[in-house]
Amino acid sequence: MMRVVLGQTQDIDNEFLSFAKQLGLHGVQVNTPRLPGDGSWEYGGIAELVEKCASQGLELEAIEGLPIRFYDKVMRGLPGRDEQIANVAKTIRNLGRAGVRYLGYHFMPLSVWRTGNLPSGRGGAYVTSFDAGQVAVAARNGTLLISRRDLTSEHDSFVKGEGLRDGSGCRAEDLWENYRYFATALAPVAEQAGVICALHPDDPPVNELGGFPRIINTPPALDRAMSIVDSPCWQVLLCLGSVSEMGGEDAVLESIRVLGGRNKIAYVHFRDVKGTVPSFKECFLGEGNFNPMRVMAALQDAGFDGFVMDDHVPAVINDTSYHHRARAYAVGYLQGLIAGTESR
Repeated sequence: MMRVVLGQTQDIDNEFLSFAKQLGLHGVQVNTPRLPGDGSWEYGGIAELVEKCASQGLELEAIEGLPIRFYDKVMRGLPGRDEQIANVAKTIRNLGRAGVRYLGYHFMPLSVWRTGNLPSGRGGAYVTSFDAGQVAVAARNGTLLISRRDLTSEHDSFVKGEGLRDGSGCRAEDLWENYRYFATALAPVAEQAGVICALHPDDPPVNELGGFPRIINTPPALDRAMSIVDSPCWQVLLCLGSVSEMGGEDAVLESIRVLGGRNKIAYVHFRDVKGTVPSFKECFLGEGNFNPMRVMAALQDAGFDGFVMDDHVPAVINDTSYHHRARAYAVGYLQGLIAGTESR
């Protein structure tokens, strides 16, 4: 049965777990946790997180945000990639041994980019935005925002300017070949460990940033990525916001139909934006590109029975750094959508 999970924290503490229980949830997710291990996450640290959740009657359903430094050479096709793949395989086995079912990752060498974070949302809420026309200017003046949770101890994952590197000489097909190398090496490991590796779409889904191509940037590209290996453990972390950035509701519904029909949706980030590339900004659920009720119904009609979760949320007045108020709003919205569509 479809359910809602609370996530997008680096730190699972008693306050976070109590918050999840107060919202009526039974599972949680953690993003780029600060776990012991150099190049891989050690079993002991993962098991400790699982036990901490279980002690409060909650399940740790997914760990997301494999640190870029764990597999940057793989993405770039550099010497040392085989050692990194071996370490990622170790992480996957440790997750399976600890009972964590999902590992979320992306294949963006330069991560998530934004060009603004301003009080331009409803009622003056702070929301992030992206404008391809402003990328060069933002890079020059140091205000370009790069999402790197592995480089910051704050709940807000964006750091200014970090990640800008010269990607000249790397072609889109080179990156596709690097992804094929990664997938074919690790899909058998994931099957043996009982872990589903879930690919996050590119955000923003443009053709190039910082000299590097972006390849997981259209619904057909997501389908292509899932066709590289034939494995039930190689699926998509369907970030609806990223897909909405590609082409609004049509792109979202197409991805749900195609990927759902192939049983390739691991879990869902349920968020939305206003506008599509080359320019968009994030927003509250219900005021973006897609109709949330239609999308939730499409997930159910596609046979998806996993979990959906909050993701990026606007920063509302007097909120915390984790955005407790905005996340409670998003979680309640999602719970209402599930109840409403299941009663059809």
